[in-house]
Amino acid sequence: MSLQWAAAWAAIVHHPLFALGVTLAAYQLALKAFEATRWVVLQPVLLSVLVVVGVLALCRIELAEYQHNTEIMGILLGPATVALAVPLYLNLRRIRQLLWPTLATLVLGGTFATGSGLLLGAWLGADQPLLMTLAPKSVTSPIAMLVAEQLGGVPGMAAVFVLITGVVGAIVGPGLLTLLKVEAPEARGLALGISAHAVGTSVALAEGETCGAFAALGMSLMGVLTAVALPLAISLFV
Repeated sequence: MSLQWAAAWAAIVHHPLFALGVTLAAYQLALKAFEATRWVVLQPVLLSVLVVVGVLALCRIELAEYQHNTEIMGILLGPATVALAVPLYLNLRRIRQLLWPTLATLVLGGTFATGSGLLLGAWLGADQPLLMTLAPKSVTSPIAMLVAEQLGGVPGMAAVFVLITGVVGAIVGPGLLTLLKVEAPEARGLALGISAHAVGTSVALAEGETCGAFAALGMSLMGVLTAVALPLAISLFV
């Protein structure tokens, strides 16, 4: 009988829908916990990642198997990213009015976000490959992995740095902006989008449509700036 239970349990946990269901359930539960408490330590992305990792370890599911079974979620990231064009379109007039301040914020904020990470890494004694892995930390994972590989870094570690940057930015960012008396939704959105990419954009969307639109704009422009300018800057100064 125990062998039958073991076989049934193995069939359940190794079914493709199990990994997908665990991922969706973990995020929904984490989101509900955050909305109910508003505790920054219960940031939904961080909490859901911890839950999923715990379930994978408990059920002894290999990472490769989990990635294969949740591949559809990676495919859906494309349409989800494109959908960010909706708040951008709805706030197009405001974006045009603030075009030059937006571009100035992008250049200054993007340079600081990248440069501060490199300086901190160098101060802590990071070697060249690790610094090149850390450099594109403030953009989404696909861009960061490609840029890190181009610079001689480690793409897998780049994705980890991106996740850490987004989670920390989402936890600390809103409170820090409030502490600094940054109240304009446009400024808050740009700051969150540039510094904390997609995770920061999700937090900005929760604050309001305008904030979310400028966060999506900042995230998109930061990705373009990093992909184009960072390899050129590294080749010139390193």
